[in-house]
Amino acid sequence: MPRRRRRLVIDLDRLSPPCVNNEIVTIFSAPFEAVYDLDMASAFPAIQTVDYHTAGEPFRIVTGGTPIPEGATVLDRRTWAQEHLDEARSFLVNEPRGHADMYGCFVTPPDDDKGDLGVVFFHKDGFSTACGHGTIALVTWAIDSGLIDIPAALETCKARIVGEETIVKVVVDAPSGRLHTEATIDQDGSVTQVQFWNVAAFVSETGIEVSTSHGPLSVDVSFGGAFYGSVALDGTDLCLEPSSLDQLIKLGREIKTHFEDHPAVQHPTETRLSEMYGVIFHRDVNPATYDDPTSTLLHQRNVTVFADGEVDRSPCGSGTSAQLALLRYRGQLRVGEPFLNEGIAGGIFRGQVESVIEPGTPRQDAEPDSWGYGTEPDAPTLVGTSVIGSAYQVASCNFTLDPADPIGLGFQLR
Repeated sequence: MPRRRRRLVIDLDRLSPPCVNNEIVTIFSAPFEAVYDLDMASAFPAIQTVDYHTAGEPFRIVTGGTPIPEGATVLDRRTWAQEHLDEARSFLVNEPRGHADMYGCFVTPPDDDKGDLGVVFFHKDGFSTACGHGTIALVTWAIDSGLIDIPAALETCKARIVGEETIVKVVVDAPSGRLHTEATIDQDGSVTQVQFWNVAAFVSETGIEVSTSHGPLSVDVSFGGAFYGSVALDGTDLCLEPSSLDQLIKLGREIKTHFEDHPAVQHPTETRLSEMYGVIFHRDVNPATYDDPTSTLLHQRNVTVFADGEVDRSPCGSGTSAQLALLRYRGQLRVGEPFLNEGIAGGIFRGQVESVIEPGTPRQDAEPDSWGYGTEPDAPTLVGTSVIGSAYQVASCNFTLDPADPIGLGFQLR
């Protein structure tokens, strides 16, 4: 049988302004030709990445060797990547180059000249709409790599000096919407933390009983850039320890199956954001409520099982936003009050409710490029949230495939 080959020629001049920032284009070689041999009889093109972790969760940023996803918006670019970059995704997340819980992204131009960069997230099962830990890592990389010019940012008031620190604004377009972020840089030029203001979070439905192999569990559904099911383990015999991960993965898959095509996970304006992305199993470390003046910081610990049985080592950034909407709904948090969210690896994100927009609020009172949906009388209450975390570089990689390698794009053991 003749070998099937697909030749993909990318001319980046074709993707020039007004949509593309020159700074971003220079990350990639242009023009170039990438040859994908579907039966793996010839070498897969080398792909360059820079790897970070955020609170223990990996994030692999593609910096060369792949075409820029095409489309008018980052959400459109995600659709294009699903059709044209799935082999590259598999190549980067499968063993032996990755693992079942690997995460990463393709860097893209922003949606317009008000943004600094865009991002298409990926993991072992496909392409996600939101990723908070990835946003924190991506902004850290954008500053570390020089993509964000700090002197220029200071001149254009996109950065400010506060004491011995520099605070830099970076606008990231994700499939779920536009994210405003601020990175804090110390005297040594290191990014010490990133805060991002997420797209609007909202509560979809609460108290949904789901039959599982462990018995009935109550699930609350909320949105934080993606839909999450939230399961409180307080009062149950389930625990949030590494020894329980297999059980939690099984339960997460069962709960996700229950919510396939469920009305609670239908996005009000964009069908491509509809589906349950993850299940957050959580316990209170300190079940404070701010109606009690003697209480201390509200603190939870969680394990988030996302996609098809993947485990988030971090507290989950977009999931933290979804949790904040639920905590506000239950009266456990007011605007401006902090929430500590701890992941299974021990890392902590600090989140808070920034604002609340009730149904019927005049549109000009909302932030149009962050919220993305209307405030009609029948709309959900929209909750503005922010999340703070830190990311650290762990590797710079050049991934290749020997044409004689029998495992090709790799494999997954679970």
